[in-house]
Amino acid sequence: QVQLVESGGGLVQAGGSLRLSCAASGRTPGRTFSSYAMGWFRQAPGKEREFVAAISGTGGSREYADSVKGRFSISRDNAENTVYLQMNTLKPEDTAVYYCAAGAFRTRPSGYNYWGQGTQVTVSS
Repeated sequence: QVQLVESGGGLVQAGGSLRLSCAASGRTPGRTFSSYAMGWFRQAPGKEREFVAAISGTGGSREYADSVKGRFSISRDNAENTVYLQMNTLKPEDTAVYYCAAGAFRTRPSGYNYWGQGTQVTVSS
């Protein structure tokens, strides 16, 4: 089992920045943190969970939702078992609960096996 814990959410004004972190612990036999692709998803009230960004196990491949391209950046530190989401130029529409997930390099939630509990990001106008 892999446990994921997000942190770094909060309240920020439009145009501001936040950096989310997701720390992984535990493991499944034969697998290490670097063997998992990591993804960030978000869910706003009344809306479905949507893809934000993903990074491959080695960090060599990254994928972003069109709505965050050029503003958000995903990275990972495999030595620290942590993945990050740097969010710049935040907009009110970025307000949501942000979740990190571990699994395959996909843009759909179904591609991920493990999920964190989420961290709230609120962007005021």
